[in-house]
Amino acid sequence: MAVRTVRSSIAPGRHFLSGADAIVEGAVTAGCGYFAGYPITPTTEVLERIAVRFPEVGARFMQMEDEIASVCSCIGASWAGLKAMTVTSGPGFTLMQEGIGHAVMTEAPLVVVDGQRAGPSTGQVTVGAGDVMQARWGMHGGIPCIALAPWSVQELFDVTIRAFNLAERYRTVVFVMAEAATMHLQEELDVPSEVTLYERDKDPGKPPFGCDTPDGVPPMPSFGEGEKLLVTASTHDAKGFRRTSDPATERVLAGRLHNKIMMHTAELAEVEEHFLDDADYAFVAYGFTARSALSAVRVLRGEGMKVGLLRLKTLWPFPQQQVAALGRRVRGILVPEMNLGQMVNPVAAAACCPVVLHSQMDGTVIYPQPVVESMRRLAS
Repeated sequence: MAVRTVRSSIAPGRHFLSGADAIVEGAVTAGCGYFAGYPITPTTEVLERIAVRFPEVGARFMQMEDEIASVCSCIGASWAGLKAMTVTSGPGFTLMQEGIGHAVMTEAPLVVVDGQRAGPSTGQVTVGAGDVMQARWGMHGGIPCIALAPWSVQELFDVTIRAFNLAERYRTVVFVMAEAATMHLQEELDVPSEVTLYERDKDPGKPPFGCDTPDGVPPMPSFGEGEKLLVTASTHDAKGFRRTSDPATERVLAGRLHNKIMMHTAELAEVEEHFLDDADYAFVAYGFTARSALSAVRVLRGEGMKVGLLRLKTLWPFPQQQVAALGRRVRGILVPEMNLGQMVNPVAAAACCPVVLHSQMDGTVIYPQPVVESMRRLAS
């Protein structure tokens, strides 16, 4: 695996951009060479900006006929040697699940930006966070992916770059769990002069689907490089040959696909702590809702309550150790979510203290005051 430093796609310094624009500039900076997508609110603005920016930097843009074609097209581009990305929202994310499973099984690096909105089905084209569990369990088979949860325009830029780095490093699908609230947000973005990029490992002659360690990532050749490649989503051995009736092959392959993510949880699962040093109670929140939770913390601190926030920057793999440690330190945890309660269950399973859900699913963001009141009730 090679590491290189490149210049940012736009001039270093402070800019004022939307979240959708920040995603595009992050993708360009990360060296994304191929994008395929289909318009859907709230990610259509990403397509519009990419349609302009990608030709300027020599990358390829394709508007496909639907989300299924989009994700499958990106898998082909990834195996052709390009960094690839698609964007979608709830209903399109559902349609992509078969292709996402294909990418996971064939270990094709891929970034999927999911601009979550209110569901189910087509639902409202407003705000929500209804795809959290789908990012972990949407495809059959149970193999984990990586899901990141940005909460600002700044992080949409930074996290998009990180998503490409992780996709290349682990040969997997990485989800950027954006939201309508963050994608349509406009705020300041500080662009660094340079960023560090990971490039996929090339080791000619080595098997593309096997390595010496059970938690390792094999090198990935591309079509056109002289390798004799067999790429199939059926159970296969280290060289790509189908072995659909061999229990040992399935056990080794599925185990490695699982372990290459879950045995690196310490590196992948990022959290951010706010006011937790002396906290008696805490919020555990993610995405845009974590901004409201942090504002609620400041309000409650002003009233003399010792409250803090653990922000989940990574949703999957779940930061179980950090949540468990928090549960041992505080008397109770409140989990605010723009859905009917998805992340609250993993939090409750990890924490050894009372865990309460603050649920809101009406197409509007959670404002600070309602969670302030919920925390008061929890602490009373």
